[in-house]
Amino acid sequence: MAHAWDESPRPRNFGKVGKRIEVAEPAMLYYNSPMTLRRDPTTDAPFPDPAHDHVTCLSDTLRRARDAFEARSLRLTDLRLRVFTEIAASHHAVGAYDIIDRLAETGTRLAPVSVYRAIETLMEAGVVHRLESRNAYFACHAHHASERQHVIFSCGRCGTIAEVEGDDVFSKIDAIAVATHFKPDARIVEVSGTCARCAAGCP
Repeated sequence: MAHAWDESPRPRNFGKVGKRIEVAEPAMLYYNSPMTLRRDPTTDAPFPDPAHDHVTCLSDTLRRARDAFEARSLRLTDLRLRVFTEIAASHHAVGAYDIIDRLAETGTRLAPVSVYRAIETLMEAGVVHRLESRNAYFACHAHHASERQHVIFSCGRCGTIAEVEGDDVFSKIDAIAVATHFKPDARIVEVSGTCARCAAGCP
């Protein structure tokens, strides 16, 4: 079920890969009329096969990140690159303090404020998104234009995150807002559930 989240902070962090995964809260916004979720034809399957070549996947994601920073006249500093690499190391969402812990394992203990500033810049560049329901962050592995609006799907079993083009969903939200004379400050739609592989019992 879909729900929209506001911009308020949440104290919960998403655990490291391999740790227990929390399932997001129940739906907060219900829709009575049918809506269509369309995949961007330039992307691969929304949920990646666990056996996919993530080395190549990560390389492509890093290349797009460099291009995004250059297009916005932003500097991809060493710190920002290291933080982004940790986030993009999987198709999961990761909390800021998990990023700090992972970097510390490589011999670098960073102040939380430094990591948060790096994450903010990565989000500004559009290469990292926040999973609002868990106050965690995931890399944008999808090949899509920055102006496209996407619904975020989060598997509560394996923790995999996928983005699916959802202009119809956001159009419906806009229509509801207009009908109720409401001015949205943020439109973020996250859907928690079970991906096809987990539903089929695949390892």
